[in-house]
Amino acid sequence: MKKYNIFEEIIIDKNEEKFFEIFKNETIKIEKIVSNGQTSPQNFWYEQEENEFVLVLEGFAILQFEDKDIELKKGDCLNIKAKQKHRVKFTSLDEPTIWFAVFY
Repeated sequence: MKKYNIFEEIIIDKNEEKFFEIFKNETIKIEKIVSNGQTSPQNFWYEQEENEFVLVLEGFAILQFEDKDIELKKGDCLNIKAKQKHRVKFTSLDEPTIWFAVFY
C-alpha cells in the first residue's frame, strides 16, 4: 500500500502538461494532471472509449464541447461520457491547474 499526496510534485512546465498515474487496473485509471496554460491542439478533439470524471483541485480551465463551453474553477467537477467530443480550450496562465481525473 502506497500513500500518495495529490499536492506533491506540482511541476511548473509551460511547454507541456504533466501526467501522474495514481492508480490503474483493468477497469479504472486515476491520474493527476498539471496544466500550466496548455490547451488542446487546434482542431483536436478527445473522443475517448471510456468515461472520464474530472475534478479541478486548483486553478481554472475551460472545457469545450461541440455545443458549449464549460468553465471549471477550484472544486468544480464534471463527468464526461465515453465518445463525447471535448477539448481543453483554456487553463490558467498564472497558476497551475491541477486536475484529478478518473477514467472508467
